Amino acid sequence: MSALTEAKVPDIGGSKDVPVIEVLIKVGDTVKKDQGLITLESDKATMEVPAPFAGTVRELKVKLGDELSEGDVVALIEAADEVAVSSVKPASSEIPAPKKPEPAAPVVAAAVADTAPAVVAPAAVPAVAASSPIRTPPVSFDAEALMPANVPYASPSVRVFARELGVDLSKVKGSERGGRISKVDVQQFVKSALVSGVASSGGGSGLNLIPWPQVDFAKFGAIESQPLSRIKKISGANLARNWAMIPHVTQNDEADITEMDLFRKKLAEEHKEVKVTPLVFMMKAVVAALKKYPNFNASLEGDNLILKKYFHIGIAVDTPDGLVVPVIRDVDKKGLLELAAELAVISAKARDKKLGPNDMQGGCFSISSLGGIGGTGFTPIINAPEVAILGVSKSQIKPIWNGTEFTPRLMLPLSLSYDHRVIDGAAAARFASFLTQSLADLRQLLL
Repeated sequence: MSALTEAKVPDIGGSKDVPVIEVLIKVGDTVKKDQGLITLESDKATMEVPAPFAGTVRELKVKLGDELSEGDVVALIEAADEVAVSSVKPASSEIPAPKKPEPAAPVVAAAVADTAPAVVAPAAVPAVAASSPIRTPPVSFDAEALMPANVPYASPSVRVFARELGVDLSKVKGSERGGRISKVDVQQFVKSALVSGVASSGGGSGLNLIPWPQVDFAKFGAIESQPLSRIKKISGANLARNWAMIPHVTQNDEADITEMDLFRKKLAEEHKEVKVTPLVFMMKAVVAALKKYPNFNASLEGDNLILKKYFHIGIAVDTPDGLVVPVIRDVDKKGLLELAAELAVISAKARDKKLGPNDMQGGCFSISSLGGIGGTGFTPIINAPEVAILGVSKSQIKPIWNGTEFTPRLMLPLSLSYDHRVIDGAAAARFASFLTQSLADLRQLLL
């Protein structure tokens, strides 16, 4: 009989305490290598934990609703071929004792809102050089607030989540065992703050909103209550934060894509193995505009503007469970056909709920296209910590005056939303104008 071997959670992009939403196996099942064992769902991403080898499931170590991190044991599997797993350390026959709750890390009483979205893992903090002088903390610390009994009881992942939303955990009441604060508790606190107008940081007068109306809809007719998907609940909190904290302005313009579309159709006929959409041309045009106007390829951190030297473009994808924004990296280094193939793959992953955390991190600028549905313009909400987003509506034939007569041209409506703290109206108009010129004459992209 082959030794029992542990099947563990692999690298999941740094995510921690990711809930199990589906158990795909049971004790006694025979599994193949890379067959899904369980399904995890993190912020805006669903992923399966695959079997590392073929064999028979002898023991399950998880159940629905458990929260797992990288390295946690999912199941004990008896390998079908002992040689295939000889390099894997056998599982201990002893059942590990339950982990004790992690001691809460000291935090400053007033949390400061980060700009990173919940779907983006925090960047590593560079180590301070040994020769650097010791500096006095820029804020005063309340020793009483840092006593263990007064520190909020929450896991590190919940602390990161709360910090991203600017929530002071000392003001959040935990609903879990022992008063432990969960992500749901933080989300409920944010919703309550938006309704009541109380700022989560405890300062200022808040939004001063009147209470949300409480209505018994059933007395007016038949109703049906449907719970929001996890993606929509998380997206809702992010969108509300971004809309409330970023001063949005939208610049509208139109691009003449008549020649571009003719070239696209010719390219599609010559390369039928990939689907060439107008979106790949827009991605290349956006990158050219970001190079010319680098403030659009930036993020605001306090009083500093972080200018990025790479060009990763987020593409909003509509799925049955809500909107997700996977990121296509190094768009400046890829050709149209390569981008078309990658766009098809990542869009399929999004619709099949196969995106991993890394697929949605590191974006510089986002594009939200409603061209396949319709509309003449809209105001897309900026995906923090980015400073701009491009909305694309449905193209249509319009009569355009060429100086001597009206001619039919295919016109594409563009809606550029930008953070007015970083970008002024003149810069946005120039950026949008450069985009329209590039799409109208693709030779501009070669300059």
